[in-house]
Amino acid sequence: MLRHNLLRATIVSALAAALIVPATGARADGGMGGVTCDQTPTAPECQVTAGTPGSPSGGGSGGDGNGESGDGSGGGSESPCTYRRLPQQQAPPAGAGPGAWYEQSCLQGGIGSQQVVWLADGQVADPEALARVAVSRLRLPAPAIRRNPSAAAGVLAQVPVWWWVDPSTWGQRSATATASVPGMSVTATATPVRVVWRPGDGTGDVVCQGPGTPWRPGGDPAAASSCGHTYRVSSAGAPGDAFTLTATVIWSVSWSGGGRSARVPPLTTTGSVRLPVAESQATVTGQR
Repeated sequence: MLRHNLLRATIVSALAAALIVPATGARADGGMGGVTCDQTPTAPECQVTAGTPGSPSGGGSGGDGNGESGDGSGGGSESPCTYRRLPQQQAPPAGAGPGAWYEQSCLQGGIGSQQVVWLADGQVADPEALARVAVSRLRLPAPAIRRNPSAAAGVLAQVPVWWWVDPSTWGQRSATATASVPGMSVTATATPVRVVWRPGDGTGDVVCQGPGTPWRPGGDPAAASSCGHTYRVSSAGAPGDAFTLTATVIWSVSWSGGGRSARVPPLTTTGSVRLPVAESQATVTGQR
């Protein structure tokens, strides 16, 4: 039985090689056919059927011309077939170059099929290459800066200002890239971890882990936030008579897929607002 399976797989691999193109030239819609094999032990036969190829993915909204598809929210068109590298490898087909045996599972027209095929190394998608595509598709929002007192209420020197990032622009974001051959998906995930605030008054940066603590009505207006700043001078004389408050979010980025995972260098997004700061008027009272 094992000999029959290997013989069948060898024939399948030889015919499937004519269908399966390298990942760098695959179609976005995964337009490939199927391979049906006769179970007769003495004369195994395979019939190759090719599907209608789709249009090249370059320039479209769902692909990038390299056999990868998906969008910034993590979606992507799926190939009708997926491939799993077999943990135990048998001898390669006669005359075959570097490669490996894969379990091919296909679902077309509501009919599923499964078989073992040989794929050359050049035909197998590279998870790291897919990861780069997935990372490039991440859509990370600029931080929406919130503060108290607000600019409308007026910011005074010597009075603590609270800063935080609005929850709508804080939270994990992900994107997925999918290769049509083999059916491999890699997902990149970005997680915001800290914010670097630049007050704009010439003082040093303020680094806060997390988005910061929102101001709650009823709190002590003289209390300092764990993520904030006290301006010691007014913005009089600054460009537009306002300081430019800048928030830079650092995102931790990792990816997983194709049986592998890794971290990549962090990404950053930046937002800024104008912040007029007025002189505070001290009141001195005497006691009798």
